[in-house]
Amino acid sequence: MSDKKPPLRVLFCIGVNQNFMDGTAQDMKNVWVAFSAMMLGIGDLPGVKVLGNLDDDQIMVGPSGAYPWTTYLMADVPDLDTVVAACNLLRTTPVGDGTYKLWKYMRIESRIGRELVFTRA
Repeated sequence: MSDKKPPLRVLFCIGVNQNFMDGTAQDMKNVWVAFSAMMLGIGDLPGVKVLGNLDDDQIMVGPSGAYPWTTYLMADVPDLDTVVAACNLLRTTPVGDGTYKLWKYMRIESRIGRELVFTRA
């Protein structure tokens, strides 16, 4: 019998805030570069398997301080420490010249659960 725990199924919920909306075109470009690095960084964390993402930007306009979020990323993650490390990427990912980090422009929350397995009768 295996002692290996199943991965956590995590939904990372990400919203942009007013600082992004107030930024210049160059600020927004810099945030996009940092955001892309952060999203790819989540997938690069050890044991993380990104299952997909969803972007609400066509039907949700403006800052999102809570639900509905701007974008979502679903992943299987090995443990809580890795979920924390993924969220921490907003605190550590530099934007532009590095004066500010990504969390000036965005926020993140995670929902943690498990895969729901269906069976046929």
